[in-house]
Amino acid sequence: MSAENSPKAIIAALLANLGIAVTKFVAWLITGSSSMLAETIHSLADSGNQMLLLVGGKRAQRPATETHQFGYGRERYIYAFIVSIVLFSVGGLFALYEAYHKYHELKLEGADSAELLHGNWKWVPIAVLLVAIVLETLSFRTAIMESNKVRGKASWKQFIRNAKAPELPVVLLEDFAALLGLVFALFGVSMALFTNNGYWDVIGTVAIGLLLVTVAIVLAIETKSLLLGESAHEDKRQLIEENLLAAEGNVSEVLNLRTLHVGPDEILVAAKIAVTPTESAHRVAETINAAEVRIRSAVPEAKYIFIEPDIKRPAADFNAEPPSH
Repeated sequence: MSAENSPKAIIAALLANLGIAVTKFVAWLITGSSSMLAETIHSLADSGNQMLLLVGGKRAQRPATETHQFGYGRERYIYAFIVSIVLFSVGGLFALYEAYHKYHELKLEGADSAELLHGNWKWVPIAVLLVAIVLETLSFRTAIMESNKVRGKASWKQFIRNAKAPELPVVLLEDFAALLGLVFALFGVSMALFTNNGYWDVIGTVAIGLLLVTVAIVLAIETKSLLLGESAHEDKRQLIEENLLAAEGNVSEVLNLRTLHVGPDEILVAAKIAVTPTESAHRVAETINAAEVRIRSAVPEAKYIFIEPDIKRPAADFNAEPPSH
């Protein structure tokens, strides 16, 4: 299993979110804070998302069949796209709805009419949020460490934009959003506590909702591109072309080269090469077979390779006058 498909970061995020969701839910039952409820739903949505990523990774490993001859690698993209929809709807839109509901409740009853906290319970939401921040930081740290194994010298923006395996970028963005959401919730609950003004709680909930909607849109855009079909990275395309040309003079030019990720770890290669006009069919076949071996050695992800031999005619042949009759 490749580093990009390692479930370690996903499992770490899942365990952290399940634990955080339980503590947030208890805190919401005690305090009635809309920020705590929004964060509870956020953690539950994230837990469900991590389960979806694990299911997608497992289903993508199924062997090719007659009806799916290039395998099921793209299932990982489909499940990642579903994650973005869940994050948008269950996480972001619910938080915005909860903020809207709480705002109208406070507008009718008064900003200071619904106290968030009472007596000895005042420490509960802040303690829960601080513990959640620690747990989420540990999960985020694991995601960063796993990503660094495959990120190389690319910036974080480039890594998220160009990654062909969706799991690590998804977990990274989810963990980042979770940390920022916890800070927003801590701000809203703390201000509501110290000012006895419930509108601060509403502000924190709105910030959480807008954050989750934004992250979900970014995930949807990036995953949509993978679903539509992306070519291999430029460096891998260059390696493929170099190995096509390294045929001891038998291949004079790569006339056309197309690549497509049929899964995060599987590339389809279609190429048209110009061979020497005097070559025999046997020699051409040997040239193509040797090229396939070299390409797979240089780019292991190139699982499906189709090479078409052709003869490049001189430019004069295309411009020649048709014979007279």
